[in-house]
Amino acid sequence: MTFNRNILITGGAGFIGTNLIFYLLNSCSRDRLVVLDALTYAGNLENIKSLIDSGRISFVHTDLSDIKYLESIIRDYNITHVMHLAAESHVDRSVTSPIDFINSNITGTFNLLEAFRANWERSDLNTNWRFLHVSTDEVFGSLNSSESPFIETSPYQPNSPYAATKASSDHIVRAWHETYNLPVLITNCSNNYGPFQFPEKLIPLTINNILLGKVIPLYGNGKNIRDWLYVEDHCSALELILNSGVVGSRYCIGGNNEMQNYQIIKEICEIMDDKFETLHTKPSINLVKFVKDRPGHDFRYAINSEKLINELGWIPKVNIRQGLEKTVSWYTSNYDWINNITSIDFTKYISNQYGGIL
Repeated sequence: MTFNRNILITGGAGFIGTNLIFYLLNSCSRDRLVVLDALTYAGNLENIKSLIDSGRISFVHTDLSDIKYLESIIRDYNITHVMHLAAESHVDRSVTSPIDFINSNITGTFNLLEAFRANWERSDLNTNWRFLHVSTDEVFGSLNSSESPFIETSPYQPNSPYAATKASSDHIVRAWHETYNLPVLITNCSNNYGPFQFPEKLIPLTINNILLGKVIPLYGNGKNIRDWLYVEDHCSALELILNSGVVGSRYCIGGNNEMQNYQIIKEICEIMDDKFETLHTKPSINLVKFVKDRPGHDFRYAINSEKLINELGWIPKVNIRQGLEKTVSWYTSNYDWINNITSIDFTKYISNQYGGIL
């Protein structure tokens, strides 16, 4: 087969990466997909094993620490496009082990940029190549209840080690465009949710704990606000930006679904109560337990996606209720996946984070 493009997807065995791979394959493109993943706690090879076995994708098991190896991968597969999703992403873990985030999110991004730049320069600076860096709205800091949502020109004010490392990687990517004219794109998205998300995150943790009859831990007073973006909507935006985004530009991607954390849990509890006649605890909202707030917990995130909508015609298709129903359906139909991806180490970690209440 002759491929139009050779796309490297980093972090492809993780949550967003897995969904992105399935989305791109279902879009019937003639692109070759090369997937790179370190297979740490949040990366699960089983997510994409059938695609590897069938030859629909190529897989490389490595992290981003070895720049020479990255250069060889990009050269051997003649990578023309990068979709860089690999990152340490859980805020709580960044508080307890920030060095892992510095190594992965900052140094790893630098190594990948340099490896891609070497191959791009060998191509005589092909103007059709792209490096898409997938980032987060957390780089912009926190909003109060009356402030306007983040836009592409919002100032950077990261408040957690995770956000700081992502902010740093954003700046590095932008600098490589300004300094070397590397054809980059940057996206900043709001909170993703949907299938394949690691169960330490709020939505899958809530679903799992309801099924097990365990406490649902909720930080502080539960009034922190997030804008929720269904992962398939995010994938559609990333594909569109890779194909049609203006080189050197940044695009904010949001779901236009702002909700308090307590509200999102309440919605999930209502869906679960309706879906199952019997549960360990019903109504399942009674499982909620307010716990000590985490350090540097941002109050509110919100994204204004008008640039993406107006310039490229992107529209999110899934509202929060639809997305939660789809997410609950997937997790409750794939409970073996949860059992396989979780481990003793994960259980100990979550228990320690919330004072042993799980």
